[in-house]
Amino acid sequence: MIARIAILFDRKKYHILFYAASLLLINCFVATAQEMPPRPISVYFNPGQGLNFGVFFQGVFGGTVVLSPDGSRSTTGDIVQANLGASFSPAVFEIDADPGTVISILNGPDAVLSGSNGGLMSLHIGISNTGSPFITTIAPPGRTEVKIGGTLIVGNALANPSGDYSGSFFITFIQE
Repeated sequence: MIARIAILFDRKKYHILFYAASLLLINCFVATAQEMPPRPISVYFNPGQGLNFGVFFQGVFGGTVVLSPDGSRSTTGDIVQANLGASFSPAVFEIDADPGTVISILNGPDAVLSGSNGGLMSLHIGISNTGSPFITTIAPPGRTEVKIGGTLIVGNALANPSGDYSGSFFITFIQE
């Protein structure tokens, strides 16, 4: 009878060790989710550079000047590009946000630009180099650069006399 008790005791010990080892293994494979971002999430937007269509000449009919986010420029109609040392460039916005922040871009309505010698031109805000929505990948103090182009609708020389045209346009960055 004493031998039987010893065997039962060893089995209990074996079962206890088996359960303890199983619990340790389960704890090793516990998955954890990504840490929640701090609340409130701070996002900083800096308008680094304005939209600049450079120098061009219009003919009898006018046309458009299209500026892409990559900085290239093209024209339609009888608009002639002039490379007289004046630069052309997309609008540049710098975004300071935690990596993984989802941001959508919402373009405002077409803007009206007023000329220094009279005349009005219409500006249609174009697409961005990041697309929309996009996910920030650069950790602060670095900044994600968003470049946005546009299309300038140019009339003939009577409707749009030579000069500097300026105005404001609206873009909304939405943190999701």
